[in-house]
Amino acid sequence: AGAGADPMLLRCLKGERVERPPVWLMRQAGRYMKEFRAYSEKYPFRMRSETPEIAIELSMQPLRAFGVDAVIMFSDILTPLPAFGIDFDIVKGKGPIIPTTIRTPAQLAALTPLADFDPAAKLPFVAETLGALRAELKGSDTTLLGFVGCPWTLAAYSMEGGSAKEIRHTKKLMHSEPELVHGFLQYVTDAIAKYAVFQIDAGAHAVQLFDSWAHHLSPADYREFAAPYAKQVVDKIKAERPGVPVLFFPNGAGGKLEIVKEVVDTADVISLDWGVSMADARKRLGTSF
Repeated sequence: AGAGADPMLLRCLKGERVERPPVWLMRQAGRYMKEFRAYSEKYPFRMRSETPEIAIELSMQPLRAFGVDAVIMFSDILTPLPAFGIDFDIVKGKGPIIPTTIRTPAQLAALTPLADFDPAAKLPFVAETLGALRAELKGSDTTLLGFVGCPWTLAAYSMEGGSAKEIRHTKKLMHSEPELVHGFLQYVTDAIAKYAVFQIDAGAHAVQLFDSWAHHLSPADYREFAAPYAKQVVDKIKAERPGVPVLFFPNGAGGKLEIVKEVVDTADVISLDWGVSMADARKRLGTSF
C-alpha cells in the first residue's frame, strides 16, 4: 500500500473497488505446512497459541510462503473461555475438551462477572501477538485479521463439553431450559464483543466472527438461538469502533442465508463455506454485503 493507504484486502472489506480479488485462507496456519507441523509436534496447542513468539511465527508462515493478502492471528475461538471461568484444552486426535460444562443456573452464575472480564489483564498474550504482527506488517499491503467465536458456538461448546456430532446435551437444554441457554448466550455476547474490540485496539484491521456450529441448528432454532446474538456482537463492535469491518461466517448455513440477510444485516462481509456457491449466495443475499 502507498504511504497512508489501507492494504488491499481492508479496502475491499470496506466496499472499495480493488485491483484484483484479494486472497486469504480461513485456516491459513495449519498442518498442511511442514513448518507448522514442526511446532505442533513439539508444543501443545495452548502453549503455541498463548506464547506470543510462537503465535507470531505461526501467523507469519503462510504470508512468507504464499504472499497472501492477510495475516490472521494464530489463536482459537475458545481462547477467551478461561477468562470467562471455563477451562479447556485441545487434545491431539480428540479436539477441544471442556471438563466442567455449563448446564445449570449455578454454573452460569459462577462465571467471571462481566464487569470483571478484562481481556487486557486476562488475555495479554493476544494483545502482544496482534501488536507485534501489526508492527511487522507496517508499510506492507497486508491486512491483519483478528477473530472471535460467535455466542452460539462458544455457548454450545461449553454446554456440550467438546465436539459432538449431535450436541444432544445442548439441544436438550435449549428446549427444556431455554431461559438458562438464553442467559448464557447473552453473557457470551457481552463478553465476546468486549474481546473483539480489545483485538481491534491491539492492532487488528478487521475481525471475523466464526459461527462454526451454525450447521447444528434448524432454521427456526438458528433464528432464536444464534442469529440475534451474532447481530448483537456486530452492533456492539460497530458502536464502539465504527469504520472497522466485521466479517461474519455462519458455517453450514447455506439453508439459512435469508435469515442471515434479515437478522445479521449490519455485518460488512458474509463469509461462505464450501457448500454454497458465491453466485447463489449473491442472489440470495443481495447487494447489502
